[in-house]
Amino acid sequence: MTAAHPVGRPGRPVPPGGTPPHGDAAQAPATGRTAPAAPAAPASPGVKPGRDGRPTLAVVGATGAVGAVLLEILSQRADVWGEIRLVASARSAGRKLTVRGEETEVVALGDDVFEGVDVAVFDVPDDVAARWAPVAAARGAVVVDNSAAFRMDPDVPLVVPEVNPHAARVRPRGIVANPNCATLSMIVAVGALHAAFGLRELVVSSYQAVSGAGRRGVDALRAQLAAVVGTDLGTHPGDLRRAVGEAAGPFPAPVALNVVPWIGEPGEDGWSSEELEVRAETRKILGLPGLRVSATCVRVPVVTTHSMSVHARFEREVSVPEAHEILANAPGVVLCDSPAEGEFPTPADAVGTDPTWAGRVRRSPDDPRALDLFLCGDNLRKGAALNAAQIAELVAAELTAPQYWGNV
Repeated sequence: MTAAHPVGRPGRPVPPGGTPPHGDAAQAPATGRTAPAAPAAPASPGVKPGRDGRPTLAVVGATGAVGAVLLEILSQRADVWGEIRLVASARSAGRKLTVRGEETEVVALGDDVFEGVDVAVFDVPDDVAARWAPVAAARGAVVVDNSAAFRMDPDVPLVVPEVNPHAARVRPRGIVANPNCATLSMIVAVGALHAAFGLRELVVSSYQAVSGAGRRGVDALRAQLAAVVGTDLGTHPGDLRRAVGEAAGPFPAPVALNVVPWIGEPGEDGWSSEELEVRAETRKILGLPGLRVSATCVRVPVVTTHSMSVHARFEREVSVPEAHEILANAPGVVLCDSPAEGEFPTPADAVGTDPTWAGRVRRSPDDPRALDLFLCGDNLRKGAALNAAQIAELVAAELTAPQYWGNV
């Protein structure tokens, strides 16, 4: 096991949620396969940083599940913001939420809330983001959007700060997209390996937590577990479906005592939309439009933290010691790989922490250029809110750099 983080239970590294290496966002792997930094080319000049020379941040969707985690993260990371403005629907206006130890009143989403905002992080449904993100950008804010509305727009960069931070600087529409939580659960570790070995092909199976479907997903799992606890359900065909009934929630089948090999909407040729997103987003983030990617996405009875079984094929021969060294030193990754001692990533250990946990690293017995590994990542932290916060911090650093204001 290799980790440069505090140790929790004996032998298990537990990086405290909210105290990641704060330099992660600015430290992409400095290898030949990482694209060079692009010159600053913001689409709009934005607004001069406000209070104390620091930029103003708006959190749109502050009362939602991801918004709540983002406020927690903002309270734990280095404070680069002046004002933090909390925005939500009209029905949430007037509520008070705590961020950075201070109570802040939520304001209703509308055109005027973006006045004076430098960066706006959107944690809202696709349709809300599609309508309001361009409004915020038109008002001069750089938008960091956590929805799927803009991820595959060729004029919107899709950014993971440990992998392609340079991409955040070129944003023709004034919008930067945050990847899907499944993609984020693997891409930091996979990106580090790609930078060293040159990725040729990925075959991925996901084990995705119910919180990926929002609060409805968590509520559905808890209701289903309450219905089956202390029974012999799950031992006869159809008994779980009958017991769960209307408590299936957002899932097409019971998730308690079960796994559901379908996430998203129907796509082409039998693929689900989630599987196609993992393929398309991985290609875009790594800058490999022809990369062979095959994903099978499965919902499992875990509240929070996605897991990924990854088979990766590279341009050259690889070894486990090499892979261990790369993963152990990669920003945003914790290596936990001593199976004989019971040390490997699990959702129960990764939940509430920021890094991607990597383990079960093996070289394929049939292909010396291929590795198999198992990854875990909290889908609400790095899989959503943390990555958005890191992108926002990249933009904040750019907006406050003296050379930026010399170019606008």
